[in-house]
Amino acid sequence: MPDTKSSPVFQPLYRQIKALITQSLIVGKWSPGNPIPSEMELAAQFGVSQGTVRKAIDELAAENILNRRQGKGTFVSTHSEDGVKLRFLRLVAADGSKQLLDNRLLSCERSKAPAQVAQQLGIKTGSSIIEIKRLLLLADKPTILDHIILPAASFKGVNTALIESFNGSMYRMYESQLGIRMVRAEERLNAIGADAATASILGIKTHTPLLRIERVSYTYGDKPMEWRLGMCLTNEHHYLNHLE
Repeated sequence: MPDTKSSPVFQPLYRQIKALITQSLIVGKWSPGNPIPSEMELAAQFGVSQGTVRKAIDELAAENILNRRQGKGTFVSTHSEDGVKLRFLRLVAADGSKQLLDNRLLSCERSKAPAQVAQQLGIKTGSSIIEIKRLLLLADKPTILDHIILPAASFKGVNTALIESFNGSMYRMYESQLGIRMVRAEERLNAIGADAATASILGIKTHTPLLRIERVSYTYGDKPMEWRLGMCLTNEHHYLNHLE
């Protein structure tokens, strides 16, 4: 049974079990898309009741870290599933139509982390990073200029060849090729006018209104792993967010 006395901050037992399950995910004990042991097996392993395990799993499922499948068990969520493929893409057509997403890689280079981004990623200023710039097209129209920064130490092997050869989202690539799964993200939005460089890539006039979306994505254990800046053209699209 988990030690409830050694921790300086008391946590309910189910939260301790949640932390132990999360730690197993961090070390790769159970891979995305694969099942985890049953509630009975986990209860026996941790020396707690099935109800305690169930409550821990309920929270992890609510956070999209685990996925319950009726009659099949509980699985580690994956970006390959239809329900989460576009979970982090909030831009939708203004007329409600479903549009084909395509992307073009503009560059993938090694660089040094600027102070602001380093702070958000929890790395030292000047640390080695991978900078990726892409143009995202919706219905064949340039819509988003995407700027991604990754800590190089955690994303070894990410290069132009890998990105161009991989058929799927960046998050799916991180997961399947590197074993890094993004489980949540924080975004900050504001409206700006397009500068000359952005306007040229998007094929619009300078000062055209854009939605600026700055995002930090986190993996298991709430560890920041990706910084992303999207410059979004919204004359034909809306930012849609479901609040529950």
